[in-house]
Amino acid sequence: MSSSTGGSKSPSKGGVAGLMTPGRITVAVIALLTLVFIFENTRSTKIRLLIPEVTMPLWMALFGTAVLGAVCGAYFVRRRK
Repeated sequence: MSSSTGGSKSPSKGGVAGLMTPGRITVAVIALLTLVFIFENTRSTKIRLLIPEVTMPLWMALFGTAVLGAVCGAYFVRRRK
């Protein structure tokens, strides 16, 4: 028989309710708005990458920048733990 002694453990939420925290909802909304912004800007533009100048769709430059930012953010969050 196992009995709970009423320690410091709090009951965990199961199912979908446990996955839908306010922080996760906020991040999902920001990610969705970022994708909408990126894909609304589809015209080609000239971009200088240090020395060469390239012409590419603006959405690709925005998406690449967002991915690099996410990777850098994940790296620093992981190092802080």
